[in-house]
Amino acid sequence: MDWLRTELELLKEQSLYRKRLIREGLIDFCSNDYLGLKEHPEVVEEVIRVLKEYGLGSGASQLVSGYTKEHKALEEKLSEFKKVPNCVLFGSGYLANLGTIQALTSDKDLILSDELNHASIIDACRLSKAKVLIFKHRDYSHLEELLKAHRKDYRRCLIVSDTVFSMDGDVADIKVLKKLAKEYDCMLYLDEAHATGVLGKGGRGGLEAFNENWEEFMVIMGTLSKALGSYGAFVCGSELFCEYLVNKARSLIFSTSLPPCVCAGARKAIEIIQKEPERVSKLKEVSEYIFKKLKDLDFEVLYHHTPIIPLMIYDERKAIHIRDSLFEKGMFLQAIRYPTVPLGKARLRLTGSLRYPKESLDLLFSYMRDISS
Repeated sequence: MDWLRTELELLKEQSLYRKRLIREGLIDFCSNDYLGLKEHPEVVEEVIRVLKEYGLGSGASQLVSGYTKEHKALEEKLSEFKKVPNCVLFGSGYLANLGTIQALTSDKDLILSDELNHASIIDACRLSKAKVLIFKHRDYSHLEELLKAHRKDYRRCLIVSDTVFSMDGDVADIKVLKKLAKEYDCMLYLDEAHATGVLGKGGRGGLEAFNENWEEFMVIMGTLSKALGSYGAFVCGSELFCEYLVNKARSLIFSTSLPPCVCAGARKAIEIIQKEPERVSKLKEVSEYIFKKLKDLDFEVLYHHTPIIPLMIYDERKAIHIRDSLFEKGMFLQAIRYPTVPLGKARLRLTGSLRYPKESLDLLFSYMRDISS
């Protein structure tokens, strides 16, 4: 097995080697806990209550004995929150994308996918056996060119896009995607992992932000692990579509279901967002503040009015050096490199969150000022 050592040494030479860093004792500036809900007292209290009733795990898949009133209550709450008729839970965002995209398409079908979609979408497309064509990032003229040239040759067509792109923080044009899907008789699949709890006045995601309504050809996927502060994922659509997923999505059928206490925590988080929609506007203010402060320090910062705020470093070795320097000062700000982003596009992925006290942010800006000088 010497080849394993050789491969790892090559990654180290290219500054692409990864290791897990324990974050306890550090100020975490790269978490996706955008609304600060994972430690909210009401969320924690609800998790403990249900944990005491059900124990730690669910014990089985949803189709065996792992589907409880807590799972059903969360699906109903998500349907209400997203304003979509029905919803099905999955064990993670990765499992949701793998299971749903494979269930919807086969070798007779076409998938059109944005080039910067999440890795789980890329893998799901590969495993689906459908013909996959990639359109340039947020280039909907290119998407339409592909539709005009290829749609007629396939039984079904699925247009797939992140709503908020996880490494740049920019936002897909839901209005245009919806128009094209309808015009060319396609299904539209939106991954709202980083849009749920972030976009729209009430945090309901891309449809609310673009003043659009769900329609039957649309599939809305999202995760519980970002702004909702929990773990797991969901896929929303028509009642018929959700019934189909329960019967056809292999990653749902053959996976143990989420623990009931995790479902309860996510449901409580949604209730807090509905009760306190000002959290969503406050998040925008915090993100704007971080962007302006970093821009004043002469960093190249990408900002698209979402809480994902990448500091562009470009050089992989330099990105690691800055990450490690901050780590030594008690700051956790991860360096993102290939294959998560293209080679030569390394960055520090800073996120806006309601978790940060002002003094922690001021300390970060002070250290960043030293690095930039």
